[in-house]
Amino acid sequence: MKLPDAPWHQRPSLKKLVDALGGQKGMIRFVGGAVRDSLLGVAVKDIDLATILKPDDVMARLKEAGFKVVPTGIDHGTVTAVTKDGPVEITTLRRDVSTDGRRATVAYSDDWREDAARRDFTINALSADPVTLEIYDYFDGLTDLEARHIRFIGSAEQRIAEDHLRIMRYFRFLARFSEEKVDDAAYAACTQAAASLDSLSRERIADELMKLLATDDPLFAVSKMLDAGIFSHILTETDSRAAALLGQLVRREQAHDIKPLAIRRLVALLPKDTDKAVEIVTGLKFSKKIRRAVADRLAAREPTAVEIPALAYHHGPEAAHDIALLFAANDDLQASLSKLLNWEKPVFPIKGGDLIAMGLEAGPIVAKTLAKVEQAWIEEGFPDDPRIKELAKRIALRT
Repeated sequence: MKLPDAPWHQRPSLKKLVDALGGQKGMIRFVGGAVRDSLLGVAVKDIDLATILKPDDVMARLKEAGFKVVPTGIDHGTVTAVTKDGPVEITTLRRDVSTDGRRATVAYSDDWREDAARRDFTINALSADPVTLEIYDYFDGLTDLEARHIRFIGSAEQRIAEDHLRIMRYFRFLARFSEEKVDDAAYAACTQAAASLDSLSRERIADELMKLLATDDPLFAVSKMLDAGIFSHILTETDSRAAALLGQLVRREQAHDIKPLAIRRLVALLPKDTDKAVEIVTGLKFSKKIRRAVADRLAAREPTAVEIPALAYHHGPEAAHDIALLFAANDDLQASLSKLLNWEKPVFPIKGGDLIAMGLEAGPIVAKTLAKVEQAWIEEGFPDDPRIKELAKRIALRT
């Protein structure tokens, strides 16, 4: 079987790179996602190559061919070639010397099958000759790919023992490629080893979780993770009610043709108590930006369409949009989303000096009164002059 024709492997810069690394002599192959996704007819984002050449030789050959080369993972045999069509990663064939579930000590190899055997799933162990496009399949990955079956290479327990993060990767690939069925051996191994996730850095866990939530429909994978006890080691408050909210959210996104957003879906799985939710995402080492985004999206429960513009004003239109998708009643959802079309934040037209001109005494009372006027202005739908000035005057005179 051969790799189907695709624009990505016809790029002149890639052909030049392949030639420089001995492509005509079988010294290099396409590996990983580029092969898998091409066979599935999915757009290829990242191009990875494997080679029998040592990293120093790879760098020397590429520099001689005029490529800029960055030693991005030189300790593990990976360098990145910078081409005009984007970066290309090249990794020397490897075998594991030792692993502890978090990191591996590797040695270089010239055995293609040995290198493929250290990958996680059969569908990720496929490789292709960049010149002939002939596909190499050592573990029946083509059959699994056709069946959308996610299966570990060899012993699932052994693959997970080598790298505990493969538990999370299993469920991510289940969400992305599977037709709602699990591999019994893989699922049993993930369930049994769930506690090993506690040994991993929270950053790695969070990264995999967000990749999973960014898939088109993560609901089946999330429900299987709940059943397997995975979330007790990731998001401790997540339960079947959270999964139900995620399911409603996914259906709403699909019904309204709204692009999936991982942060929106993360909020569905978090406790609805803002302090608890922020505590959890802080523990997962999420950035301040994401922690703020979580807090903003928990600012209201069951908002009405009338309240949506105020939420947009305080938290931004993106947050208000997500609040509507997450928490608006079914009867209010369409109206809420419509309120945000082409929404621009209005400018509050009253200043402290305006209140003083209306008779308010200068001092701390001005700021307090201005806040009251702004809140009333928001509640009344952001009225323009002269209504806002009349509103401000009434409040100033009552103060």
